[in-house]
Amino acid sequence: MYRFIDHTADIAFEIEAETISELLRDASLAFYDAFVYVEELKADTIREVQVNEDSVDYLLYSWLNELLYLFDTEKFAGKFAEVEVVEGDGIAARGVLKGDILSPEKVKMEPKAITLHNFTVEKRKDIWYAFVVVDI
Repeated sequence: MYRFIDHTADIAFEIEAETISELLRDASLAFYDAFVYVEELKADTIREVQVNEDSVDYLLYSWLNELLYLFDTEKFAGKFAEVEVVEGDGIAARGVLKGDILSPEKVKMEPKAITLHNFTVEKRKDIWYAFVVVDI
């Protein structure tokens, strides 16, 4: 689950999820929902994303930066996301995004950067929580 938060000159959203995989999946959906008209996207283009980090917070940060990279370089936006997280020596996420290559009319606004300002990832009882700010 994700919801948008009023934030001056940026886009902010928070995510609550039962697992780290769901946290990354819902963060993906929130990211795309903020910047494109998701309901107008097809799901006929597939992109795979893989990131490895030492902690869950940097895993989410790197994951979102990969999505931003795909948005910037390929004009790709995802409509659906499946994410698998593997913990071991660090933590890794592998995911498949199904979406579309954007035409200008499908873009609400352009994201510039995932910021570390107020970036939060924490486990609250049995729920993973994240707060993300994206510079626009």
